[in-house]
Amino acid sequence: MNAEKPHHPASGYAILVLLLLLIMAGGTCVYYISPEVMVPFALVFIFLCKGFKIVNPNESRVLTLFGEYKGTIKQNGFFWVNPFFASKDISLRARNLDTNPIKVNDKLGNPIMIGVVLVWRVEETFKAAFEVDNFELFVKVQSESAMRKLAGAYPYDNFEDESEISLRGSSQEVNDELERELMERLAIAGIHVLEARISYLAYAQEIASAMLQRQQATAIVAARAKIVEGAVGMVDMALAQLNDKRLVTFDEERKAAMVSNLMVVLCSDRAVSPVVNTGTLHP
Repeated sequence: MNAEKPHHPASGYAILVLLLLLIMAGGTCVYYISPEVMVPFALVFIFLCKGFKIVNPNESRVLTLFGEYKGTIKQNGFFWVNPFFASKDISLRARNLDTNPIKVNDKLGNPIMIGVVLVWRVEETFKAAFEVDNFELFVKVQSESAMRKLAGAYPYDNFEDESEISLRGSSQEVNDELERELMERLAIAGIHVLEARISYLAYAQEIASAMLQRQQATAIVAARAKIVEGAVGMVDMALAQLNDKRLVTFDEERKAAMVSNLMVVLCSDRAVSPVVNTGTLHP
């Protein structure tokens, strides 16, 4: 038997009433027969009391009889089971695992620091109790292993190809992949993954400064490209409106000079100093 099965125990209250009646019967025998008669009654009472079990909400008890799995009690309440049963408590509550950031290499070989937050709970008590030695330690070790595999499958950032999935830029896709990986790894221990996501992501200290400069340079290039694109549109609009309203007639040389001046003004990262020409453009 390698799967969980429910166990339906007897009501603890009903058995408690029977034991109280047993004690009363023992007391009656002591009164009418002999005090020695009370000894077997007391021994039976103590032995049967070992069968009482209390199961709190979102907890369970795994029952075995001389090494044989007999079932799991998942309903909460006061119960009585065979006193020979050995029981093990397993919590069914949701738990958090916040791993410490570890140093790994991404797809491009860059050292990075990565940490994850995992929300999980026990779903199959048989697997949690008997398929692994310590299911809590198993969750921790497998989470770290999944982090290393995930980091090695994707680059930290996609500088060259924006469509490529990256750890920093594609958080939803990466978190979904992490959750699927952990569900496959932890299924052997009967663990259900409720949520898994990256909680910490950064370049390792030895390359953080250099990669920050690279990110800044990429951002500056992207900003400059946007500025140039806007400036070209503004220059084109200015020339078109001047031509439509026939305010000034430009030859090709003057158009080139005006375009050059406007591009310098619009693309400059500093405030320009206007120069007012009060004379003619040509001698």
